[in-house]
Amino acid sequence: MFSLGDVVETKKPHPCGGSKWEIVRTGADYKIKCLTCGRLVMLTPDELRKRVKRVLSKEE
Repeated sequence: MFSLGDVVETKKPHPCGGSKWEIVRTGADYKIKCLTCGRLVMLTPDELRKRVKRVLSKEE
């Protein structure tokens, strides 16, 4: 569903105010990076699917 380098928008904003995240690791868990403050968060695939509103850009 999501691939490395995709930029996604979450339903709720991060406490820093940003809602755009880049996927930096895939596998059993996803690691996403906030594009506003640089915070890294690891989520399971189910958690990520629930939190994402839409995919903004796909890496070709």
